[in-house]
Amino acid sequence: MQVFQYPVSAEWPALQQRAAAGEARQVEERVRQIFDDVRQRGDEALRQYAAELDGATLTELRVTPEELAAAEAQVPAELQTAIRQAHANLWKFHATQRTEEPRVETMPGVTCWRKSVPVQRVGLYIPGGSAPLFSTLLMLGVPARLAACPEVVLTTPPQKDGSVNPVILFTAQLLGIQTIVKAGGAQAVAALAGGTESVPAVDKIFGPGNRYVTAAKQLATQHGVAIDMPAGPSEVLVIADRTANPAFVAADLLSQAEHGPDSQVLLLTDSVELLPLVTAEVERQLAELPRRDVAARALAESRAILLRTPEEMLFFSNQYAPEHLILSVQDPEALAGGVTSAGSVFLGHLTPEAAGDYASGTNHTLPTGGYARNYSGVSLDSFLKKITFQRITPEGLLHVGPVVETMAEAEGLHAHARAVTLRLESISVNR
Repeated sequence: MQVFQYPVSAEWPALQQRAAAGEARQVEERVRQIFDDVRQRGDEALRQYAAELDGATLTELRVTPEELAAAEAQVPAELQTAIRQAHANLWKFHATQRTEEPRVETMPGVTCWRKSVPVQRVGLYIPGGSAPLFSTLLMLGVPARLAACPEVVLTTPPQKDGSVNPVILFTAQLLGIQTIVKAGGAQAVAALAGGTESVPAVDKIFGPGNRYVTAAKQLATQHGVAIDMPAGPSEVLVIADRTANPAFVAADLLSQAEHGPDSQVLLLTDSVELLPLVTAEVERQLAELPRRDVAARALAESRAILLRTPEEMLFFSNQYAPEHLILSVQDPEALAGGVTSAGSVFLGHLTPEAAGDYASGTNHTLPTGGYARNYSGVSLDSFLKKITFQRITPEGLLHVGPVVETMAEAEGLHAHARAVTLRLESISVNR
């Protein structure tokens, strides 16, 4: 990790820079090419990308019922139990997000209300590759099911033998997802956005991924498809004081660094003594990781920063707007009150970010790249649309009509005013 001691505020923007920002233009151009290709060639393009990028030769893009049924036997019983418990925790937390909104009479005879309606067709993108994220499928599948979305399409990269990781298939079965497509990367997002022979077009796309997937999701919005949020490479920021355990902090940093070479981890501390202990512990634990090469590449773009006060650390964090924020301090509740920009916050020395990644109950599909300044993480609301309704009685029109007429005339929108005036005249005649 790069170490910085007491940088002045003018140096902070450079320290808050994400590594991927400089390559955005090249990534966007490549993603546009992929979108055009998938639009023109459909399934044929998806099979070609599977061969080139995943090393898989596919005859069928859809997972068959036989493949789905065979998955459970390939998943160890202990892991099945863990997944079922995580599913229960996620269900319990997200179910509390159901709300019934009251009807409101804004004036006598004028009633307004709002109704939640599920997004009809949703696409879930689940990264595969070196770390198949079956946990992400839980995070997306649980609220999709709670929202009662009628059609759920899962896309995930194939393994080299053309199969899908059995744990992903087991999790899909647990969630009742039947439409599963062997496609990954920007090409999967392109297929979900426009549809192919094997992939139904959807209304909204969910799921994290690398910079290509993030760019593809943003491009999908130009094709009339909504997305959950811009969710790219993983990141964590740890605020640690002198009471923090260096081994715990190092493990938290490495848990994000091992996601991918473009992940980023930051440590902020006001303890001169803690800083070298954490950096040494990072090196020690890194040497023991099976994914140490991946983590090491991420650490090359990561930073440990010594600041002067808790207030300074919190201000830096809010500017950075991390996906994950860990408050490894003596009084985390006090510091948490000042958090304004973060995807998900983990309080105290015994609350690892990994708990939120898997099984505490909160959602781990979170905004990255600074988007936590203006986006929330995935929740039940992400899978719902809010439609407003209103009903006006004759009495209500007598109250609200003149207000509308006056405002419409002032804006020069005379047809708006007439739509009210004609009705008021009708009421007067029929009285």
